[in-house]
Amino acid sequence: MVRRPPLKLALLGLVVLGLAGVLAFAAVREATTTGRPTTPAARPSLTAPRRALTAAEEAYARALWSIHEEVKGSSFRMTMGGLHYKTRDIDRAELRTRIQGAAEVYRRAEGRVQALDPPASLRQVHGEYLDALRLYQRSAVEMLKTPEDGRDDHLVAALPLSQEASRKLLVVGNVIWPGEYVPN
Repeated sequence: MVRRPPLKLALLGLVVLGLAGVLAFAAVREATTTGRPTTPAARPSLTAPRRALTAAEEAYARALWSIHEEVKGSSFRMTMGGLHYKTRDIDRAELRTRIQGAAEVYRRAEGRVQALDPPASLRQVHGEYLDALRLYQRSAVEMLKTPEDGRDDHLVAALPLSQEASRKLLVVGNVIWPGEYVPN
């Protein structure tokens, strides 16, 4: 009979695998950006230069940024809460408190983002951001089942939702806050 690794070991493996992926991406990006000419005239262009945001786009980006700062911090705290719970640094009650706090941030942020009026050029970005918030909320709902029934498989089920939300935020960030996530 094949014995499955303990859930804690599987989660640790997922975290290590994720970190290895981030490091590999950073190494590839660094390798492809170093040694290039720095002046625009000397640098061969594979894509058109990035256009400046219009006044309406800039106003939207600033308004969204004020919301995004809190969302970003909550997503980190929620993820770390799950990890701290798995390493037994916090108990079920503390996990519940952390996730409920993050879920409340996501609910408030969704309302604030819905109240924004994006320019036509950023409506797709706006939709992606709302999708990310809804994924984070679904992830939080799933994670909150762990303190209720003690089953850690809810943390595993919540992970892909949170990862997809993070991916969507990277897409949004690349459009309106280039360089915010990936340093040059």
